[in-house]
Amino acid sequence: MGETVINLAHITKIYRLYNRPQDRFKETFSLSHKKYSRDFYALKDISFQIERGESVGFVGKNGSGKSTLLKILTGVLSPTGGTKQIDGRISALLELGAGFNMEFTGMENIYLNGTIMGISREEMEKRIDSIVAFADIGDFIWQPVKTYSSGMFVRLAFAVAIHVDPEILIVDEALAVGDTRFQMKCMDKFMEFMQAGKTILFVSHDVNMIKRFCSRVIWINEGDMVMDGAAEVVTDQYTDFLKSGLKLEEYQALTDREPQEEIQEQAEEPPKLEEHTIAEIERVMLINKQGEEISEIHQGEDVTLQVWYQVYEEHVAQPVLGVAIRSIDHEYICGLNTLLDHMEIPWKKGQNMVALTYDGFNLTGGNYYFDTALFDRTATVNFDYKSQIKKFFVLMDYIAEGVVVLNHHWRHTCAADAPAWRAE
Repeated sequence: MGETVINLAHITKIYRLYNRPQDRFKETFSLSHKKYSRDFYALKDISFQIERGESVGFVGKNGSGKSTLLKILTGVLSPTGGTKQIDGRISALLELGAGFNMEFTGMENIYLNGTIMGISREEMEKRIDSIVAFADIGDFIWQPVKTYSSGMFVRLAFAVAIHVDPEILIVDEALAVGDTRFQMKCMDKFMEFMQAGKTILFVSHDVNMIKRFCSRVIWINEGDMVMDGAAEVVTDQYTDFLKSGLKLEEYQALTDREPQEEIQEQAEEPPKLEEHTIAEIERVMLINKQGEEISEIHQGEDVTLQVWYQVYEEHVAQPVLGVAIRSIDHEYICGLNTLLDHMEIPWKKGQNMVALTYDGFNLTGGNYYFDTALFDRTATVNFDYKSQIKKFFVLMDYIAEGVVVLNHHWRHTCAADAPAWRAE
């Protein structure tokens, strides 16, 4: 265990909402203490610890409570309940330039921000040259900030924020400021902070950026902390949640991968069949190379899907078994069947099983599910179709983006050896 620099315990933030402005006055001076407001919980019992040098991402939809949490960390807001302990100077790239006085010059605002951060004028003088060079706004540094363009303003604000030598840096969608060259400087400085072992809290709607910079991610939804774990796992779950378009409780129910009951070798009672039932799929099992049943696949491993089915009518010519994979938002990812692969399946009265092996399972991380079906010889008439019969999650390091990791390799060559192209 490392040194804990942020410790939040049971943080709650409640806002009072009023239907009319006068209701606030009535509630304040009510002799009977009548309540005219309703409570809105922006944060609900949030607890976590962050160690020195960690890079932690925060994800969640707009209004989930991320910004409220960051403002509590920086001291802009006070929690309604709970405690926080912070060890180290915090610099926050939240609302750039929030502490600027628009009547002051850029240089005066640099010293003003140093004072706000508790840095002496002598210390700020040592950093002036670096701040001015980074902002790169020329002689405007001596002009009132109210005369700045929006680009100049954020450049100076960003330069000041990252040159106060913070031990904890909080970034909220603030890296893409200014032109391309300035953005490159911002990213270089950000990487410098990470390499120096600074503690970084990073909020972004760009999930891939979160994966690139963070090893740990906290997911907040409507004030609740949903997950806290490895970046790849949490971000893939969060992305699936957004794709699903469901409420959180519905999404969690949809992705629940509790193991099914074991197959009964012999049923105590014969199944009650519908009229003209020919066959039915009983269950599927996802098996790893060690022969263990799993519900999580490590991207790139070999896995086998066992499909167990009961045959009631034996005299069927060349039946077909189909297996489809769909993503959490029901997008059709891959469909295979024994007709296309020219394979016959066992079809004896009673229980049968077919195993389908995926070599080097190469879907990207996230939640998926299997559909399975039994068809006639043309794969048109279905005897039984089971949708979402098996849910599973793909665990993947951040090695690619999209839906599938195609087999590939890179090579490089010098221009002299490259094929010559010329216009006809």
